[in-house]
Amino acid sequence: MIIEVRAKNVFSFTEQIVLSMKADMRNKKFATNVHGENNFHVLKSVGIYGPNNAGKTCLVKCIRAIRNVLLNKEIIAVPNIFTNNPVYELGVTFLSEGRKFSYDFKYDASKKEYSYEKFSQILKDQYGNEKVEIWLLKDNERQEYSCIDEEMLPMMSLVAQNNIMIYLIDTAKFEKLAEIKEIMLNFASKIDIINMNNIPMKKTVELMKNENGLQEKIVSFIKNADLYMENFEYVDMDNIKLDAVRSGEKPEEKVLDIPDKIMEQIRLVSTYKGVQVPSLLFDSTGTKKIAALASYIIEGIEQGRILVVDELDSSIHFKLIRAIVAMFNNELNKEAQLIFTVHDINLMDCKRMFRKEQIWFVHKDKEGVYVYSLADFTAQEGIRDTTDIMEKYRRGALGALPEPDLIHSLLDLKGNKGGGSVDEE
Repeated sequence: MIIEVRAKNVFSFTEQIVLSMKADMRNKKFATNVHGENNFHVLKSVGIYGPNNAGKTCLVKCIRAIRNVLLNKEIIAVPNIFTNNPVYELGVTFLSEGRKFSYDFKYDASKKEYSYEKFSQILKDQYGNEKVEIWLLKDNERQEYSCIDEEMLPMMSLVAQNNIMIYLIDTAKFEKLAEIKEIMLNFASKIDIINMNNIPMKKTVELMKNENGLQEKIVSFIKNADLYMENFEYVDMDNIKLDAVRSGEKPEEKVLDIPDKIMEQIRLVSTYKGVQVPSLLFDSTGTKKIAALASYIIEGIEQGRILVVDELDSSIHFKLIRAIVAMFNNELNKEAQLIFTVHDINLMDCKRMFRKEQIWFVHKDKEGVYVYSLADFTAQEGIRDTTDIMEKYRRGALGALPEPDLIHSLLDLKGNKGGGSVDEE
């Protein structure tokens, strides 16, 4: 599970920002929203609010960049365009099999080199005191090197910089470096990142092909999300009414219209009043997105994965979103985690759904981009667990709220650029 994400001079972030999933155990409310293991406590879900173009998606991109680096995939990140510094910094603290680790790196985009990386284990005693044990430190700028595998130390300054350490050497020859690689791969391989405006149906198609426990749960999830649907299945082509297909009808959403996989998607069939119809052509946008999302949610909870969703509320009813979040917060969920960006303030509910530290904001002004939690607001500032958070947010007391001045657009459209009444001639 992710405990903390750090970013500096990357995408829209200039100064370092920190997104924390660490639970404040002084607060006993909604204890089921917290995963506890070996005296570490991590939030099962976190929602991120903010206006358009503020930086919410940039947070998701930071998580994707970290995951890609750990999986030896192409790193897709850029330094902040408003600085002349080509070096950006990313880091993550995470819980893996009851142990807490952190990993940070610096990447020089101009040289395409990793100038710094550090991997540590964080130990905690029975009193809650934490101790950092550095396993690997490679700082080429300061010429500082440290490795828990001492025989590796003389070689560290000679190793290339075009990748991180675990992919530049044969870790099988170094016990602790091999363990670092296994820990980081196991963690990163559990992260699924999706954008609800561009969500693929591939995972649902694959899981629906074979009858198993996951398939049944996915079908149940989709049926419960659509009150009028009687069944959802992957069927033989002979069982599909293809009149609409032959007539050339196509789905309205390009996101769900994938030409090379169109026939497989056509085989995903919904049943209404006993009639089977291709989901791709007949279901609503929201139902199709639920069908695509269902496999990630069910597999995530079953296998203890980390699901990161951008724009969770896109085309989905707010009650369904609340139900999805409740599934992750439920006591039956032991290890799965949900991190999502959202605009729908119906979820901003500390009375029935969230702990304060589960609600985050991204605020942007002329000076920069800021990331902060509802927990940063104190009772003295009028923010308590019983406070109407939605009303506070509407009034702008929490920031991260757009202030559209659309009246100027209207005046321009009316040809009244002088600023007078739109009724004046």
